[in-house]
Amino acid sequence: MTVAETLPTTTLGTGGIQVGAQGLGCMGMSEFYGPSDLTESRATLDRALELGVTLFDTADVYGSGHNEEFLADFVRANRDRVVLATKFGIVRKADDPAFRGLDNSPEYIRASVDASLRRLGIDVIDLYYMHRRNPQVPIEETVGVMAELVAQGKVRALGLSEVTGDELRAAHAVHPIAAVQSEWSLFSRDVERTAVPAAAELGVTFVPYSPLGRGFLTGSFAAAGELADSKDFRRTMPRFSGENAAHNAELLNPLRAIAEARGVTPAQVALAWVHAQADAHGLAVVPIPGTRSRTRLAENVSAATLALTADELAVLEPIAGKVAGTRYADMSFTSAGRE
Repeated sequence: MTVAETLPTTTLGTGGIQVGAQGLGCMGMSEFYGPSDLTESRATLDRALELGVTLFDTADVYGSGHNEEFLADFVRANRDRVVLATKFGIVRKADDPAFRGLDNSPEYIRASVDASLRRLGIDVIDLYYMHRRNPQVPIEETVGVMAELVAQGKVRALGLSEVTGDELRAAHAVHPIAAVQSEWSLFSRDVERTAVPAAAELGVTFVPYSPLGRGFLTGSFAAAGELADSKDFRRTMPRFSGENAAHNAELLNPLRAIAEARGVTPAQVALAWVHAQADAHGLAVVPIPGTRSRTRLAENVSAATLALTADELAVLEPIAGKVAGTRYADMSFTSAGRE
């Protein structure tokens, strides 16, 4: 299968910013998945633009600001073509690498957007997400402050990550929400309970992160012990551990069979399944698989135009219901507990 000359396009929200139908998650260029070759990462960014990828996803927490700083030159050099998404809401401590807190306070949001703009060296953020919700802060209050940023010209469009359908409706009533970002893949389909139907109802674009199950769906490894770097954070994730990993690896057999029959890779089949959810649920879907490699990038982009048959989709349908282990060791940082 050859790489398409360019990706199809869609919009973020109803009549919003136009983007390629697949974006690029940039988190791994700074941390979490082991050492990164920044020269290759920058070449991957440039190649992504050539292939029609225009939505580039980062957050202030990735590398504690490093990822935004790394992207800055690329974004400024291609400002008329890049749609830059970043996020606020997760707090880290320099003296405690394991610490993760949540802050959705008005003061924090206003300080965060200014800090992100400074690191990126730009005047406006195209898509600004609430990265995680602090349930102690009314979502209407959070989105009200985010709406002020739009009015001030610091942000073009608003997004939310890991929210329920009811939370999305409440937020959208305050200010139009262009995109919702949550984990969605053949291994993770809990968003289909409330968030996806609400997004379809409101005309909100869905941006699946980890559409390859953090790499598990590529079939490249079957357990945390096979991850090369001892600091790879997937070693802490239940689906990559012990008996769970061995069980989940067996679930890839139908994926491999379809890939072999079609002459593509398991990763391409997994991504094609995510793209197929646009028609299945009646909304725009823009997955953001992360990669630091031009080769993997080309493979991923090809999947955007790979159409699976009804029979193939039916074979893949039961997989998520059989997965062993939760998405994170601590699911309190997701919307799962608020469904």
